[in-house]
Order: sequence, then structure tokens, then C-alpha cells
Amino acid sequence: MEQEYTLLDVDHHPFGWPKAPFGFPGPQGPYYCGVGSNKAYGRDIVESHYRVCLYAGITIAGINGEVMPGQWEYQVGPCEGIDMGDHLWISRYLLHRVAEEFGVIVSFDPKPISGDWNGAGCHTNFSTEKMRKPGGYAEILNAIEALSKSHHEHIAYYDPSGGKDNERRLTGLHETATIDKFSYGVASRCSSVRIPRQTEVDGYLSRSYIPQDAESIRKMINELRGGKIQE
Repeated sequence: MEQEYTLLDVDHHPFGWPKAPFGFPGPQGPYYCGVGSNKAYGRDIVESHYRVCLYAGITIAGINGEVMPGQWEYQVGPCEGIDMGDHLWISRYLLHRVAEEFGVIVSFDPKPISGDWNGAGCHTNFSTEKMRKPGGYAEILNAIEALSKSHHEHIAYYDPSGGKDNERRLTGLHETATIDKFSYGVASRCSSVRIPRQTEVDGYLSRSYIPQDAESIRKMINELRGGKIQE
């Protein structure tokens, strides 16, 4: 799972952004995976969180700066079954605690800053054994077909606000799909479901329109596989 988040000052101004009367940094472009104090705001916080997760036994796979300045991402996994949600949930708690030590707030809001700035989500990559076997692409397409039938239900289910918070993010701009239309594509950054180019034969799929609720994701995947939900 790819957890995106935004660092904020205690006054909820984006961390590292200029204060009034300026208020905004340069436009998006150089910040994604960028280096340098003028591009990577808060790397010491991010790397501290990474080390804390490793020490705590979290299956954390990496970190990177995101498109909007002050926005970051870390990846948790691979994990089996519901362990995924558990590792993500604890990693979030640890992120809040580390940020507290630096006097910074962590926001998982899908669209913390309005305007021409990217939002934040939790891209969810998953597969079944059949998907990973030769010829698994057909199984991936079957799963996508099943997901498409419940698109609006899932949109409402993932969001504590019934989809209204995620609606601010899923506009069809800033590397997102539109909230009202289900779509998928190979190597597409503007689809509801992304199929990585290397998995056109077999592998996994990625749900890119998920905001934050790891527990609801677990339930969705279990239902997709035809399993019974165990609370």
C-alpha cells in the first residue's frame, strides 16, 4: 500500500511553504522524488519515521517525496491478508508520534490544499495466487469487472464522509480518475484501477482512488475474492 500524506505546521499551513504575504512555493514539477532543501521539505521527519517502522517490525518498503511540496509517501508491504491493514495502521500511528517530536502535524486529507496541487491517497496494490501465475492477466480483468459493478458503493464506503472528501481529490486532474466514472488502463495514472505495465501477462493491480480507510479496503478485497468477512 502506498500511503500519501501531507506535513503541516501547527497552524495548518503546509510545512515548508512560504508564509504571508507570499504563501505559495513554485509550481509542481521538481518536488517529486526531489533532493535539496528547496524541494524536499521535512525529509528528516520522513526518514525518522522509516527507521522507527523498521525498528518496530513494520513491513515498510520505501519512502519518496510526492508531487506537491511538503507531501510524502511511504510504502507498506508486501503483506498477506489482513496483516496489510495492521501494518499500515500502526505505521500511521508511528508517523503521528514522530511528527509530534518535530512539532509538525500529519494530514491524510485527500485534498489538503485546493487549486492546482495534487491530493493524497492510499494506492492499494493487491493480487491473488491466480493473478500471479502465468496467464494471470485474465484473472486481473475478472477482478476489475467485479470492481466496476460496485464502483459508487466503494467510493462511499472508503470515505468516512461517504465520498464527499474524496470528491475533492478525484476530479480527473492531478493524476486522478473522475469520481463518477470507473476506468482502468495499463500504465495509466488517470484511471480508477491501474495495471502496471509489467503485469500485462500476470501480476497485480492497483486501486488508485482510495483515500485512507485500511479496514474498508480489507473488507473490499475479501469480498472480491468471495471470502467471508471476519470482524
